[in-house]
Amino acid sequence: MSDLTFNKVAGAVLATGLAIVGLREISSGVFAQHAVEKPGYAIEVAEEAGAGGAAAEAPIDWGTVLPIADVKAGEAVFAKCKSCHTIEAGGANGTGPNLHGILGKKSGQHAGFAYSPAMIEHGTHGVWTFEETSEFLKAPQKHLSGTKMTFVGLKKAEDRINLLAYLNTQGSNLPFPAPNPAAAAAPAAEGAAPATPAADAAAAPAAAGAAPTAAATPAPAAAH
Repeated sequence: MSDLTFNKVAGAVLATGLAIVGLREISSGVFAQHAVEKPGYAIEVAEEAGAGGAAAEAPIDWGTVLPIADVKAGEAVFAKCKSCHTIEAGGANGTGPNLHGILGKKSGQHAGFAYSPAMIEHGTHGVWTFEETSEFLKAPQKHLSGTKMTFVGLKKAEDRINLLAYLNTQGSNLPFPAPNPAAAAAPAAEGAAPATPAADAAAAPAAAGAAPTAAATPAPAAAH
């Protein structure tokens, strides 16, 4: 092989090598890979309201809310209960007992239904009042551990109020309790509070206007 041919071959090999290296450098610049800052993917988690979670529900004044409750709306809420309970007089037991006339009765007493020991024990401590029934319906498992009732509960106070008003028309007919005067007085007191500065402001000009009169009145008497 002549020197000229050898030089041509060597030059071609060198040029090819340089071209390959150049292409790799160019491609690495164009298609640069960036490291993932955080592996995986983010999962959104709802934050609790405040350090202690949701605010506590205010006590319900049953004597105030029941007379104005929406019985029809309560009947609609009861639709959530129909898969387990009947409400008509003499209705059959289902997954849960018949609920006709339930308010005012002890729990665990309806004939023919196999109650949990927890519900039977609950019946030894009182009856289904408006307040007790509401607390149970809000979170059955939390309020009465061991109950067979798996319903998640009615979180809205308005739903429970309307439902209890409806249940009361279905064979219970409990008299509504008297309104709580303290519950009615609290909003009234809050509404009256802003009037105090206005009253003080009104009293100030009156006092200022009275001062010259008090000073001027003794003057004629002293002259006599």
